[in-house]
Amino acid sequence: MAAPAARAQSDPAQTQAVTGAFDANAVRTLLSRGDAAVAAGNLGEARRLYDEARTASRNLVGFYRSIAGAFRGLDARIPREMDDKGRQALDLLTQANLRLAALLRRQGQPEVAVPLLVEVVTAMTPASEQGRKAYQQLLEIGFVSTPYAAAGGS
Repeated sequence: MAAPAARAQSDPAQTQAVTGAFDANAVRTLLSRGDAAVAAGNLGEARRLYDEARTASRNLVGFYRSIAGAFRGLDARIPREMDDKGRQALDLLTQANLRLAALLRRQGQPEVAVPLLVEVVTAMTPASEQGRKAYQQLLEIGFVSTPYAAAGGS
């Protein structure tokens, strides 16, 4: 595994290609391709693409957190930038989770959707729109039984 990394460092074109896979736009592209696969009825491909989007966005969240932590107390601009990028990646992770959960429910596998929905509720909080949507789906599945009536929510 060290060999490809060494090659990427010595080849600027490959470094850019590898970095391109690690950004919010790449995750958005995976989500869009997943949406297109759902629209075309190719649910297996959609599931694969949503899983890839989840993995990529989860990796981004971790990478941005690590970089932010490394620079805290040294240069406030960098942690601020990484925190912003991390929030963006977390939002993409939430979108991927919600889409994948909906797909799993459509495929008759609501029990597999539960961990995804719980992750959304805990990551985004039940007060957020995404958190409320996820909790509502947990209610519909029957995993929870108490409705959540957020102040000012729908």
